[in-house]
Amino acid sequence: MVEVPTPSHRGPDSAEPTKGAAAEHLLPPPHWAPLPRPFYDRTPEVVARALVGKWLLRQTSAGLCGGRIVEVEAYLSRRDPACHAARGQTPRNAAMFGPPGHAYVYMIHSRWCLNAVTEPAGVPSAILIRAIEPLLGLDLMRQRRQVEAVRDLARGPARLCEALAIDKTYNGWDLTTGQELWIAAGSEPPPRLARSGRIGISSAQRQLLRFFAAGSRFVSAHRQR
Repeated sequence: MVEVPTPSHRGPDSAEPTKGAAAEHLLPPPHWAPLPRPFYDRTPEVVARALVGKWLLRQTSAGLCGGRIVEVEAYLSRRDPACHAARGQTPRNAAMFGPPGHAYVYMIHSRWCLNAVTEPAGVPSAILIRAIEPLLGLDLMRQRRQVEAVRDLARGPARLCEALAIDKTYNGWDLTTGQELWIAAGSEPPPRLARSGRIGISSAQRQLLRFFAAGSRFVSAHRQR
């Protein structure tokens, strides 16, 4: 595991995440504003590092839910055979070729996965959101996932999408509007980062493009290489 320096970091995760109304005090309303488009209009590796510690939020008629992003993977627009756009544009990956700051949602093994599109329009790259630390709307997530353990609510990209009710409807969704599905800065300093190879791919496994919050028990796996 390779440590990635950051300007500052918070301490190790507590045994249990903050629940209920107390969690809202960790993230005052001004910090719920969506990240602006220029945040995403950068290289995927830069955006991936910056996304760890941000808040993924989902608003439905049932209420607000989400949490702190603790694990992501970058997929590059060039020389990355693991990227869905490596062989060109298709109906499935078209969102990757769109403007930065939009969602790319795809299905694998009958489950949905959420990505944030990076770089200018026409340059296909994205960041897979692999896991969050659930902090808001835990009861909603439990109902959707049919599990009680907080650690298992959103640990892995498919579990995350199920917990937050994200499906193909949000493929191409503009994450910068602050409506229904967005990513916010939060109010805490960034966590201490670690990096490793990506998980569950059959090519380019040695590229260290998976970034995660070091020591977090909410990451999907503890792969170190």
